[in-house]
Amino acid sequence: MIKNEVARSLKVVLANNYALYLKTQNYHWNVTGSNFKPLHLLFEEQYNDLFMANDEIAERIRTLGEKVPATFNIFSDATDIKDGNENIDATSMVKELADDQGIIIESLKSTLKIAQDTNDEGTIGIITNRIGIHEKAAWMLRSSI
Repeated sequence: MIKNEVARSLKVVLANNYALYLKTQNYHWNVTGSNFKPLHLLFEEQYNDLFMANDEIAERIRTLGEKVPATFNIFSDATDIKDGNENIDATSMVKELADDQGIIIESLKSTLKIAQDTNDEGTIGIITNRIGIHEKAAWMLRSSI
């Protein structure tokens, strides 16, 4: 079924988004150094956005008639984003998060293509918006290095 293809792709997007949410929050809590305050605030802004997006993506999956897989094991198996290491330096944290934004952008673009091929306008709108948000987040992070 066409909706299932979109939902399957959205499940990968959700896993990546959730993994990046958790990693960004980890780095928000554990960043240190001379840029502590601006990075702490930037990470907080980004993890709050990711948190809200988790719900939006999950609700779209439900709208398409699928259940939302929502366990750490399922997300871990489906994501391309590696766990964060709270012991790395601030610059490494920023670089990792910027790279991870690129991973999410690629999964969003893949999902966008599927949604376009199936004329799923509801998903297209959500995904297009998220691509812009992640592109800006990546730019903000790269500009902080």
